[in-house]
Amino acid sequence: MTASHNRKKEYILQEGENIPALVDLGVFTPDFKIVKAKYDKYKQINRFIELVDDAFRAYGRDEITILDFGCGKSYLTFVLYYYFAVKRGVRAKIIGYDLKEDVVEHCNEVAARYGYSDLHFVVADVTRDVLYSEHIDMLVTLHACDVATDYALHYAISRGVEHIFSVPCCQHEVNKTIQKGGDFDILLSHGLFQERFSALLTDAIRAAVLEDEGYDVDVIEFIDFAHSPKNLMLRCHRTGHRGTKKLTESRRLRDQYGFEQTLLSLVENERQ
Repeated sequence: MTASHNRKKEYILQEGENIPALVDLGVFTPDFKIVKAKYDKYKQINRFIELVDDAFRAYGRDEITILDFGCGKSYLTFVLYYYFAVKRGVRAKIIGYDLKEDVVEHCNEVAARYGYSDLHFVVADVTRDVLYSEHIDMLVTLHACDVATDYALHYAISRGVEHIFSVPCCQHEVNKTIQKGGDFDILLSHGLFQERFSALLTDAIRAAVLEDEGYDVDVIEFIDFAHSPKNLMLRCHRTGHRGTKKLTESRRLRDQYGFEQTLLSLVENERQ
């Protein structure tokens, strides 16, 4: 075995860095050493930051605005702020949205404790509330439940957000409304098949809609399946090249199988 095979992987967030969120998560010890039992979590967090870094490596501006929908107590938001504000020296304005007042209050307290002055959390419902209306560079939605993902994606489309990172979760809508009616009926013959087929169909339609709304979409595996069954990420970059073909294909499937899909409906209504 050559020396190159023994070379230790260089992570963006390295052991020994003062990253408060990783200490609070138990990924780092108080003296910033990796906790062995949390090494998989450490790799997962770095994987997310690597994806962000890949998109923004050539980013030439000195400030960035990011919205995080359904942030919960996820410390990825804090790690994201650390990456831009501390590692890259960019003035990062990040707003995290969540439905729960206690979660938002806790996150704002943590941000203040870390000294993250441009990181704020707000109680809001993406399906109905008025949200941030100025320029947005990036939108994150990690495990926003069911149609909340669709509303967040639609918000990004309508605002012309350049970068989207979305890990969908709990794709119930199609599963609850789909009916037999075509060549894929065999995949609706058992509940577990239907659930998994509906989840894939949901995200395939989301990707198709985003592409026809002017985004280049990569569908990638975010983490190993062993760690979470919700391992699909839509990584999107706005090109502005809109189309109609994939929307037409999505509508044909919807009409054939009788299901509802919120992002498709929202975009359809705007194009009429």
